[in-house]
Amino acid sequence: MRKRSKCAFLATAMAATTILAAGCGNSASGGQNTADSAERVPIRWLTTGDAAAEAIQDNDRIIEAINEKLGIDLTVEIVPEANTEKVNVAMASGDFPDVVTGAYGTSATQQWIDDGMVIPLNDYMDSFPSMKAWLENYEWSAQNGKYYGMPFIAQYSVANTLIVMRQDWLDNLGLSYPQTLDEMKDVMLAFTNDDPDGDGQNNTYGYTAEKPGQFDWVFFAYGLPYADYSLDENDQVIPVFEDPAFVKGMTYIKELWDAGTIDPELMLNDMSKKEEKFYQGKAGMMPAPLFRHVTRHENSVRELFPDASICYDLSPAGPDGARGLSKQGKSGMMTCITAACKNPDKAAAFVDFMVSEEGNNLLRLGIEGIHYTKDGDEIVFNEEERAKDAFSPNGWAHALAWGSFYWPLESNYIPVTDPNRERALHTVDLATQCQVPNLIKQKTQVEIENGAAVDDIYTQYFSDMLQGKLSIEEGVEQLSKSWRSQGGEEILEAVNAEYQKTKAKQ
Repeated sequence: MRKRSKCAFLATAMAATTILAAGCGNSASGGQNTADSAERVPIRWLTTGDAAAEAIQDNDRIIEAINEKLGIDLTVEIVPEANTEKVNVAMASGDFPDVVTGAYGTSATQQWIDDGMVIPLNDYMDSFPSMKAWLENYEWSAQNGKYYGMPFIAQYSVANTLIVMRQDWLDNLGLSYPQTLDEMKDVMLAFTNDDPDGDGQNNTYGYTAEKPGQFDWVFFAYGLPYADYSLDENDQVIPVFEDPAFVKGMTYIKELWDAGTIDPELMLNDMSKKEEKFYQGKAGMMPAPLFRHVTRHENSVRELFPDASICYDLSPAGPDGARGLSKQGKSGMMTCITAACKNPDKAAAFVDFMVSEEGNNLLRLGIEGIHYTKDGDEIVFNEEERAKDAFSPNGWAHALAWGSFYWPLESNYIPVTDPNRERALHTVDLATQCQVPNLIKQKTQVEIENGAAVDDIYTQYFSDMLQGKLSIEEGVEQLSKSWRSQGGEEILEAVNAEYQKTKAKQ
C-alpha cells in the first residue's frame, strides 16, 4: 500500500473540530525510502500559499530537497483560494499544525498570541542567523520584547504603483507626461476634451480609478506628510482629513470632477472595471500596479489598439515640490510555530531555511542540473523539469516561494530570462521613490477592530463632497465629528500613545 501524499489541500468545508485534507496524490513524497522517512521529524505546515501558484504534486523534488537538507518530513496544507479566514477556522478547531501562516496584524492572529497558541521565537534567533536577521529588520513587530512570528509586510519598503497613461494619446496631443499638479490638470482636460484617440467623438475621460484611495497622490502633493495619520501643531495625532493638505487636495479633485475629467463611475469601480475602461480607451490614465504587470497592461491595450503604448513616471509634484503615491504597507502575512509543535527546533530550522539565501535559490531556481543549468553567468531553465515540481513557467518560482514569506515585489525578483526585466525593475524604482511612510509602523488593536467602520465613513463623506452634496469645508467638519464619534477617537488615543512611545525611544 502506497503512502499518503505530503502535500494536501484543505477541503472548503471544515467541521468545527476536524480538518479534512485531500492529498495531491497517493505515492510517497519525494520517493524517499522507508528507513530515511522514519528517521525524519514530521513537520506539518498550514498556509494560505499563493492562489496564482502552480499545484504541488506528489514526489515534488523541491520538498524532498528541503526534507533531505533539514531531516524533516514536510507536509504542506494549503487552504483553498489563499483564504486566510480558512486558516483561522482551522486554528480555532484545535487541530494545530507545527507551523502556520496567517494574516499579519489581524484580530485572529493576535488571538493566537493572546491564547498562547503560538510560541516566541526569541530562543531560536541565535541558532538561526537568517531568522534573526529577518526579525531584527522588523524589530517593531515584537510584543513586550517577544517575536511571535515572522512578519512579512507587503510593500513595506518597496512599491509598484504608478499612474499609467496612454503615450500615444500624449503624442497625438503634443503633450508630455505631467510633472506637476498643474500639468496633470492640463493633461486630464486634454484627454477629456481634445479627442485624444482621434475618432471624432467626445467619449473619453482623463482619469479612472477605484474609490477615494486612488487620489492620495493629490493630498501628498499638497504636503500630507504621512500615509496613515498626520500631526497637529501640538504634536498630537490627527486623521489625514484634518491636515490642511486635505482641503487643498479635495478642492483640486473637485475641480477636475466638475470639469468632467474623472470617470463618473469612480465609486462603483473595482480593479477589473477600472482596468477594462483603460484598456478599452474610455480613459487615458489610471493608477495601477506595474512591475511584472507592465507587459500585461500594454498588451491588453493593444488588443483593441495595436499601435498604442503606455507610459509612467513619478507622480506629479505639488506647489512646494512634494509628491507621493503609494502608502507604506502595514498588512501582510505572519508565519508562526505553534505551541502544539513537538519539535520546535526543527520547525525553527525550517522557517530559517525558507528565508535564507540557500532557501531562496532553491525555491527560485531549483536544483542545479535538473531545473536549471549555468552557462557562465547565464541561467538556463529547464522548463519541462520545472513543470514537474510546481514551478511557474518562464522562470518564475516554486509554489512554496510566494504568499508565505515572499512575494516577487518584496524580494525584487524577476526571472533573469524575462525580456522586460529591466523595464519592470525600473517601475519599482520609480514607484518606491513615490512611497510615503507611515507615522506608526503597525496597526494598533483598536485600528484592527474599528478600522473598517471609520473607513466607510470617510468613503461616504468623500463621495458627498465630490458630488457637491456638501461643501468641502462643511464636509470635512461633519466627517471629523462622525469619524471621531464612531470609533475614531479611540483609534486616535491608541495611535497617539504608540506615537509618543516611539518618539520617546528616539
